Amino acid sequence: MTGYYYHVYNRGVNFEKIFYIQENWQYFLRRLRRYFDPKKVDLIAYCLMPNHYHLLVFLKINDFSLKVMHPFTVSYTKAINKQQGRVGSLFQGPFQANQVDNDAYLLHLSRYIHLNPVDAGLVPLPEDWEYSSYRNYVGVCKDAIVHADIILEQFATPKEYADFVCSELEPEAALSDDMLFD
Repeated sequence: MTGYYYHVYNRGVNFEKIFYIQENWQYFLRRLRRYFDPKKVDLIAYCLMPNHYHLLVFLKINDFSLKVMHPFTVSYTKAINKQQGRVGSLFQGPFQANQVDNDAYLLHLSRYIHLNPVDAGLVPLPEDWEYSSYRNYVGVCKDAIVHADIILEQFATPKEYADFVCSELEPEAALSDDMLFD
């Protein structure tokens, strides 16, 4: 429904991976840039994982599923199926979308999304994961598709956001975030 934030996610069929080679991760992001038109949807945060993805979006149209997600996932699935010589569904089923109903949940969700690769044991710190919007949030890189303002305006500085995210980590891991802001 237009005018609301949603947590959109999906995973591979049978928990299988959805990224087979390095180029697949970049291709997925290029598909996001193509299909997530700012006139239709704002991408607030994202994280790509080996067998699933998380997107935090703000909808500007009512038929997001039909006009954005369906062509996006079909495009990606067709390309992967062709590349891998496979047929059928890549994803477990239709994407899931949970409406975000308050600011506290919005903040929690951005942290949850950005900590996903840390929680999965893929990297020690969220800034170490290349396929997440976290680096945009803390100023390591800038990607025009990410609309982080709604989250960042709730913090005095990007470092304060980083502290918020890393407050869920072990104390020694959170301390190393200071390196980002030297």
